[in-house]
Amino acid sequence: MSYFKKVIYNCKQATLLIEKKQIKPLSFRETIELRIHLAGCSMCQLYKKQSHVINIMVQQLFHDSMQTTVTLDDDFKKELQDRIEEELNKN
Repeated sequence: MSYFKKVIYNCKQATLLIEKKQIKPLSFRETIELRIHLAGCSMCQLYKKQSHVINIMVQQLFHDSMQTTVTLDDDFKKELQDRIEEELNKN
């Protein structure tokens, strides 16, 4: 199989490059390989879009969790404490 065919038909490599690109810049060769593959593979084009959306959502969740202080209300704490004590007293 020629090098060109390996690039065109290698979805596994393309998805790896799609994920890598979200973390750091691709080399010139990797960029060209990905562009060639994406030009002819609608499944990897869809994967790229979905991966991008998921990445943005995860980053937003992480950012939001760093901004918000999560606290438990007193009723929940009391109920949890009661359940723990109940389980401990079973023995």
